[in-house]
Amino acid sequence: MFDNICKFLAENFSTDFATWLLGEPITLTQLSPKELSLEPIRADALILLQSEQHVLHLEFQTQADAEIPFRMLDYRVRVYRRFPQKEMHQVVIYLKQTNSDLVQQNIFVLTRTRHEFEVIRLWEQPTEVFLRTPGLLPLAVLSSTIDREAVLNQVAQQINNITESRTQSNVAASTAILAGLVLNKEVIKRVLRSDIMRESVIYQEILTEGRTEGRTEGRTEGRTEGRTEGRTEGRTEGRTEALLEVAKNLLNSGMQLEQVARVTKLTVEQLQQLQGQEESDNQE
Repeated sequence: MFDNICKFLAENFSTDFATWLLGEPITLTQLSPKELSLEPIRADALILLQSEQHVLHLEFQTQADAEIPFRMLDYRVRVYRRFPQKEMHQVVIYLKQTNSDLVQQNIFVLTRTRHEFEVIRLWEQPTEVFLRTPGLLPLAVLSSTIDREAVLNQVAQQINNITESRTQSNVAASTAILAGLVLNKEVIKRVLRSDIMRESVIYQEILTEGRTEGRTEGRTEGRTEGRTEGRTEGRTEGRTEALLEVAKNLLNSGMQLEQVARVTKLTVEQLQQLQGQEESDNQE
């Protein structure tokens, strides 16, 4: 989910990301992985943006991944084969602090082959960098600070100043979800206004994903348990499980119980039970 949020931000606020990573506000458009024959290799996780002279390749990671260096080399070669004249800038952005040595790796080395790429560990980056443009605001709370709640308050103030309602709701929703990596959900609820998130396409995508997963799981379980009774029970169980996961994400991002109930069609009692279970798990 966090990768999808970052992908959404990079694709919808590409000029903000270009200003940050390339040093100039270049207008970037999406580059389809199909143009590079990348379908077999994590094409769904790729963020490829291009201009007339540049290709910007981003990888957002919540966890260290030993395969990153080779993957960056592979993408570089494929892009060169398709666009040999374009300059390519590759950046791996780690979202959550870790002591793993893997997040320090920015080189792939093989006999007589060496490839370098950029690595950004957000927890080492100055906060002010992310407070300059709307598209980077959701990353601010993950930056280098000793007071994340204070940073979230700064972000909330800037979100309130965004005049375009759809942009405001998308930035608010993205901020709430990414803040869940480092802050308690009660803090996020207190600081961010849940009412401005309701129109966000982020929430709509999460909801759609949950419903799709529910239907898929339900069909699978239904076929296993039987063509008639099993199909009904399987669909219901799979759909409910997926919607509970969606509801958990919405509650953690600060949306009120009644609003989550309207979106997911779950009862308030189910949501209260889910909250109690979450609090119990956190105490353990």
